[in-house]
Amino acid sequence: MESSSNSEIAHEFFPFFKVYKDGRVEKFMASEHVPPSDDPHMAVRSKDVVVSPEPAVSARVFMPQISDPSKKLPILVYMHGGGFSIGSAFHPGYHKYVSALVAKADIIAVSVDYRLAPEHPIPACYDDSWEALTWVASHANGDGPDPWLNNHADFGQVFLAGDSAGANISHNVAVRVGLTSLPGVKLIGVALVHPYFGGTEDDKMWLYMCPENKGLEDPRLKPALEDLARLGCERLLVFVAEKDHLRERGTCYYEDLKKSGWKGTVEIVEHEGESHVFHLMKPKCDNAVDLMERLVSFIKHD
Repeated sequence: MESSSNSEIAHEFFPFFKVYKDGRVEKFMASEHVPPSDDPHMAVRSKDVVVSPEPAVSARVFMPQISDPSKKLPILVYMHGGGFSIGSAFHPGYHKYVSALVAKADIIAVSVDYRLAPEHPIPACYDDSWEALTWVASHANGDGPDPWLNNHADFGQVFLAGDSAGANISHNVAVRVGLTSLPGVKLIGVALVHPYFGGTEDDKMWLYMCPENKGLEDPRLKPALEDLARLGCERLLVFVAEKDHLRERGTCYYEDLKKSGWKGTVEIVEHEGESHVFHLMKPKCDNAVDLMERLVSFIKHD
């Protein structure tokens, strides 16, 4: 029989996870995985790659059908959402969404399977996503470990995108690009869909997941103006949803970026009547189709 101390809950962050006093972590949502589909007859092929064996970081690479082998395609590095604690690049919803985006935008995508908190405390997610971007950059001279990137990727057209926590990660990776740069790679744009930034009840969970945090003003949670000013991209697109509890975080990010001194161009798009990550929950609705079309246009620079 389980003792009462073992079954006692120390922390609970619904709908993500709870932590028992004995240290056990229980996620509220089961992890679903689908295999990649490396079928040359499909509109989009996918395969899983090891970005780093230690720490263990992997990614799913997507490539559309190649009609002209000499044509180089833009690269999108995608960070999934899930409160930094659930979700996966291999989840059926993300697999379908990134596949659809690759087909419509005619790009190569690298969807990052970063380590999840609280088992792997923040900043693991940021470090893993940076590791994935540097892995992509290692192909810039055509001699990296993956032939799809070596043969078909345009490293002068690199994009980052993510939803919710993945949008937060995308921002933080873009800040790091601005600080350190990546030889042979040009980060053109970053798309943040319903970004998870500080200023809501969710702050408590982020602070718990990041034991070495700097408090509510930690720039990884609440972007600082000096970090915004040195974002390492030329264009940025923010999506917010009217009924999303994170809506104001996205609009504040947009306003702060405009006054930060950053030299790029930023646009914000709001979808009325919609909730957080609605485009993943109901991808065929009119607003989800609009969001996808705007993402595609942002990458194609139509």
